Amino acid sequence: MIIMNDLEKARQIIDETDRDMARLFARRMDAARLVAAHKKAHGLPITDPEREKVILERNQSYIEDEDYRSYYAQFMENTMALSRAFQSRLMDGMRVAFSGVEGAFADIAAGRIFPMATTVPCADFKAAYNAVLDGTCDCAVLPLENSYNGDVGAVMDLAFFGPLHINGMYDIAIEQNLLAVKGTTMDQIKTVISHPQALGQCAEYIRRHGFDTIEAVNTAVAVKQVAEWGRHDIAAIGSDEAAQKFGLKKLEARINASNSNTTRFAVFSRTQKSQSLQDNRFILLFTVKNEAGSLGRAISVIGSHGFNLQALKSRPARDLIWSYYFYAEGEGNIGSEQGKAMLNELRTCCDEARVIASFEKEIRL
Repeated sequence: MIIMNDLEKARQIIDETDRDMARLFARRMDAARLVAAHKKAHGLPITDPEREKVILERNQSYIEDEDYRSYYAQFMENTMALSRAFQSRLMDGMRVAFSGVEGAFADIAAGRIFPMATTVPCADFKAAYNAVLDGTCDCAVLPLENSYNGDVGAVMDLAFFGPLHINGMYDIAIEQNLLAVKGTTMDQIKTVISHPQALGQCAEYIRRHGFDTIEAVNTAVAVKQVAEWGRHDIAAIGSDEAAQKFGLKKLEARINASNSNTTRFAVFSRTQKSQSLQDNRFILLFTVKNEAGSLGRAISVIGSHGFNLQALKSRPARDLIWSYYFYAEGEGNIGSEQGKAMLNELRTCCDEARVIASFEKEIRL
């Protein structure tokens, strides 16, 4: 009869546990593969800090021995890092459309949301949107609103008239800079070129210096044009990244009027992510019947079911003269029973009511 000493017993336990852990690790990575496929299909980022925080807090409670708890937290952090790395490799072929050229703020946002993806420049918002529709790209990152200069109406129209879904909202701080070809001095500049939104954000600065303005389809396109023209009398307004990309120098930084200038970007994809219990924000698009009080009734229905409207905006419906659709953002879980009841009642006073986004919260990049 063979009698094992304590060391041999401990090693046997470790060997058995390692076999079980290897099997469970493979099972966990199989699940990570499914998560990566879901995120790619729905245009979701790999990193989900809130989800990881919940996992760490919950899983540590499984460990009764306090001496082990901190080590287990490190073990879980390493495991989740491996999962992210595996998902990144699986999503390496992901293609994300944006409007403009490299260095545009949308390109910067797309790179931060999907660091392992290939960003694909498109001529304009519609081209980026259509790149997702025709399957050229997996998703598109498009601006919806700037905190200083208002809505991006063209993107809101694409959201209403097109079939894509919004599966995430992200805020990025915008810092506009005066950019010129090397050797240019401030006194030489007579004209600035940029996207109308950027020109609006810097209107006070432009007026103070007496500059003429030229509109471009994108801030990065403006930077590229200034680089190609090589003139000292025209400067661009754009990002540091665009300046570095096209070889311009920064004459003055942070020329936008508001230091809290932020643009909200939406991720558009062909499929809508599954609604979860954690979702607390939604975007609803609707049109009301051409009857007195229809809009008031629609707003009342939303509120009566416990949903808080944070924004309500109107846009002209292009098919009918003097007709409008409404873009509404609200707080609450639209996938709940109350949400379903609200939508059913809303359709009694609306010609159309469609939820295009349901998510947990807006993320600041």
